[in-house]
Amino acid sequence: MNPQSNPLLFLPDMQPDELNYVQTITRDLTPEQLQQFAYLYRTKRKDGQTILIVALAGFVGFAGIHRFILGQIGMGILYFLTLGLCGIGTIVDLINARSMANEYNQKQAIESLQMVQMGGMQ
Repeated sequence: MNPQSNPLLFLPDMQPDELNYVQTITRDLTPEQLQQFAYLYRTKRKDGQTILIVALAGFVGFAGIHRFILGQIGMGILYFLTLGLCGIGTIVDLINARSMANEYNQKQAIESLQMVQMGGMQ
């Protein structure tokens, strides 16, 4: 299958559930809009493994960086000042890293879809 027929298949590290969600919300897009969406979404999405690795840094004094990456500035500051809520918050986030990334990616997919539908990319 070539990239012109379905550019979503060439997004890096996309899990099957994420691909299914993205295909569902983009089913009504034209091929040109789909390419625009794929480009936009690729630049915005975060990988669950990256979030997990960065969350692990919370145990060596860099607590909360993963929250900053996910756009949760307030929680990032709280984690930084409390050393990951005394480590408990960091442990919980390690368990939930993939779901946190999926939630972030779903928001970014909707935002990218809205931009493409409004003609935000020329």
